[in-house]
Amino acid sequence: MAEFEFDAELWLYPGKGGWHFITLPADIAGQIRFLTEPKTRGWRSETVIARTGWTEWTTSIFPDKASGSFLLPVKAEVRRQEKLVAGQVVRIILMLNRA
Repeated sequence: MAEFEFDAELWLYPGKGGWHFITLPADIAGQIRFLTEPKTRGWRSETVIARTGWTEWTTSIFPDKASGSFLLPVKAEVRRQEKLVAGQVVRIILMLNRA
């Protein structure tokens, strides 16, 4: 299982729903593309296990045309547990969850 660790800003999607995301750094996105290219899933999403602070969750990252990277959604429960707000720089540990 490939593991990546990075710091990135948590941001709020300006549209409906109040979704919060972290955009993966370009170098990590490139490594993930390299590792996953032979077995790409629908919409090119990738299942991951993410961790920040003491909180770990399973989710998917999704490609983002605007940034050329992947977006990591950060659930409301995670934000509550870790006291995270939009604009905050967050330390993330990300593990590809490939079968």
